[in-house]
Amino acid sequence: MNPQEHQASLDKLVSFFETISLNGVDDIGRIYTEDAYFKDPFNEVRGTNNIRRIFLHMFEQVDQPRFLVTSTVLQGDNAFLCWDFLFTMKRFSREEQCIRGATHICFATDGRVTMHRDYWDAAEELYEKLPLLGGLMRFLKRAANK
Repeated sequence: MNPQEHQASLDKLVSFFETISLNGVDDIGRIYTEDAYFKDPFNEVRGTNNIRRIFLHMFEQVDQPRFLVTSTVLQGDNAFLCWDFLFTMKRFSREEQCIRGATHICFATDGRVTMHRDYWDAAEELYEKLPLLGGLMRFLKRAANK
C-alpha cells in the first residue's frame, strides 16, 4: 500500500472516531480487521465482535461520547493519534468531562486497523473526577509527591 492509501485509511479512521454514534458501532468491520487487537487501560481483546462490545459499553456508561482528534502522525503502516474524549457521566456529575490520550494504530494491507493501543492515565483522567474515589486519588497523588 502506498503512503497516500495509508493517509486515506487514517483520514477514514479519524472521521469514524470524530463522528462515532451508537448506530456507527455496527461499522466496526469496515474499520478493523476481523482479528484486530485492541488494548486500553481496561480492556485487552481480539476481534471485531469484542471491539464492538467495548464501544457499545462506552455508550452504556456515558452520555454524548465523542472524540476530537487533535493531531496525527503517519509513518509507513503505523499511525499515532492524540485525542480528547469528551462525554458527560450518566451518574455523578453532569458537567462535560475530558480525557486526553493517544492511540497507536497499525494498518493492515487493506487499510483496516489490525492493532489499536490506547494510552491514557486512568487515575488522573478518570478516577480523580469521581466522587469519593477522586478525593482518595488526589490524596494519594499528593502523598506520593512529598
